[in-house]
Amino acid sequence: MQAFCVPAVIVGILLLSSLRVLKEYERGVVFRLGKVIGLKGPGIILVLPIIDSLKKVDLRVVTMDVPPQDVITRDNVSVKVNAVTYYRVVDPKKAILEITNYMYATNQLAQTTLRSVLGEATLDELLANRDEINAKLQDILDRMTDPWGIKVSAVEVKHVDLPEDMQRMMAKEAEAERDRRAKIIRADAELQASYKLAEAAAVIDAHPTALQLRYLQTLTDIAVENNSTIAFPIPLDMITPFLKMGKGKE
Repeated sequence: MQAFCVPAVIVGILLLSSLRVLKEYERGVVFRLGKVIGLKGPGIILVLPIIDSLKKVDLRVVTMDVPPQDVITRDNVSVKVNAVTYYRVVDPKKAILEITNYMYATNQLAQTTLRSVLGEATLDELLANRDEINAKLQDILDRMTDPWGIKVSAVEVKHVDLPEDMQRMMAKEAEAERDRRAKIIRADAELQASYKLAEAAAVIDAHPTALQLRYLQTLTDIAVENNSTIAFPIPLDMITPFLKMGKGKE
């Protein structure tokens, strides 16, 4: 009886050790004597001891930081740029069979691609056309990692670190641009004001009494705002009729 129990215990231990549990987001590539026999999971799977081996692959999206890269743009400006890449495994067999370490390989490829693509752009393009550069990086990485069973869903340039002298130059340029726009606005306002003054001059020229009425209105406004005695000259044409009347009586 004891001789029978020992093999049964051994078989039970081997059976338990051959069971594997894969989560919903995991898949297992099973090798039997070095040859791929299939893709397993999720759930409980059976891996035969000694003759079978299992490689787990995570199917979730991986967020990978691309370390800061020193880049010389097309207009010879040295900048430091970092980015983030989002990718996932879509073919676990290729990810295991076609590349030794797909995560490391994708990271290295992202670094070299970032330097290559940004080196073809000018500084202004890098700062202004961020979406186009991101789309170009994503397209290149996706095509290059496709043989590995990797799908690159997005690449985002996070930060562009400019040299201090370049930052000062850009600040001066921005200040000059703001000053230029302010001068244009002031000049446009002066032009519009001159048009209005020309129209007012034409009205006064056609109706001389309008100038006298405006003069009196201005005096009224001054008297209201400043409670004081005001001495002002009277235009000669306003008192001329009275002078003529006085001479007539003589």
